[in-house]
Amino acid sequence: MSGGPGGRGALLPGDPPGGRKAMAVWGLGVAVYFVAITYRTSLGVAGLDAAERFHINASALSTFSILQLLVYAGMQIPVGLLVDRLGTKKVLILGVVLYTAGQFGFALSQSYAMALGSRALLGCGDAMTFISVLRLGARWFPARRGPLIAQIAALIGMAGNLVSTLVLARLLHTFGWTPTFAASALGGIAVLVLVLAFLKDHPEGFEPAPAPAGHTGAAFVRRQITDAWREPGTRLGMWVHFTTQFPAMVFLLLWGLPFLVEAQGLSRGAAGELLTLVVLSNMVVGLVYGQVIARHHAARTPLALGTVAVTALLWAATLAWPGEHAPVWLLIVLCTVLGACGPASMIGFDFARPANPPERQGTASGIVNMGGFTASMTTLLAIGVLLDATGDDYRAAFASVFVLQALGVTQILRLRGQAHRRERERLVTSRVEAVHVPA
Repeated sequence: MSGGPGGRGALLPGDPPGGRKAMAVWGLGVAVYFVAITYRTSLGVAGLDAAERFHINASALSTFSILQLLVYAGMQIPVGLLVDRLGTKKVLILGVVLYTAGQFGFALSQSYAMALGSRALLGCGDAMTFISVLRLGARWFPARRGPLIAQIAALIGMAGNLVSTLVLARLLHTFGWTPTFAASALGGIAVLVLVLAFLKDHPEGFEPAPAPAGHTGAAFVRRQITDAWREPGTRLGMWVHFTTQFPAMVFLLLWGLPFLVEAQGLSRGAAGELLTLVVLSNMVVGLVYGQVIARHHAARTPLALGTVAVTALLWAATLAWPGEHAPVWLLIVLCTVLGACGPASMIGFDFARPANPPERQGTASGIVNMGGFTASMTTLLAIGVLLDATGDDYRAAFASVFVLQALGVTQILRLRGQAHRRERERLVTSRVEAVHVPA
């Protein structure tokens, strides 16, 4: 791992050293993301309860998650610009305030309209967390640690999904809607206090350079977005995120529990265990993918495309299985494979990161992050509409996944060559600059 200037094991000029303090500060940012994931996925174990509470059909139920993801995806570029402009701490504070208010509002909602508004507010706050955590990691750790740090952040965030599937589901059954969601909102207040007291944007001595004159206003914003989009690595990262993330997101966020209970005949307890398996698989695969990519960048595209291929194969096998229900062993394999979707989506950021300078990292990450959530939003809507149109035919509704996978794979194959060539050119340039540092 060690080497000469510019090698993967050496600190590049301007690299922060990392260390225990970096882990502590970055850990606060990850805690904010952990709570956001808990709130984001809480509807996944409460979908059937929400349908009963607000007297709504499948399309209206899917609107909860669609609106939440619409706000999330629409906020990605503005949040990226805010992170680049204001820094991590201010954006995370705003995010915590918004998603905590949204979770409290959801707890108190008596009408469908109020519940929709609360989920939109939650989505807005949630949108401000992950890009901020990525930026925090880039400010506190050496660049070579980027892939592993990003995967670990996603892994810990997925633990928030475990809270939803294991804890919130039981509390909801025991205490009911309002006490469960109101109590969960206390987590947001706790992390807000910690962030206000202890979080810092960067280590001492590693302050970012002040923005040059003219780096404000609408013209600069347009240029920032345009320059990030022109990079093939940014676009490839967005399509990788688009293609890999959404099958598991749709399953965990809303439709997994109804599919397993209503279409596959499982009990709620058994369905909850399978959702937990998706999360546990995600956490294990995330560690593996992070280590592999940190050591072998050439593995990025094969890992992403391989994950898509295996996911499509298992999804097709489950839907096409003869008979009314797929066997339990196949559902277990499907949920295990779905766990790889989240780690594979993180590969998208590993394409965008080297393609953009530090002052554009937030904007580029926002563009990438839009990909998977746009795909998830589209699929959530398609499944809800198709379920209503076909009389709850889950096989027909879930087949919509293949359309988006085909679109995404086509774009990945189209962009990968150009992105790889540009990245190799930048790597050669950075090594030359590292060797010829002025005295």
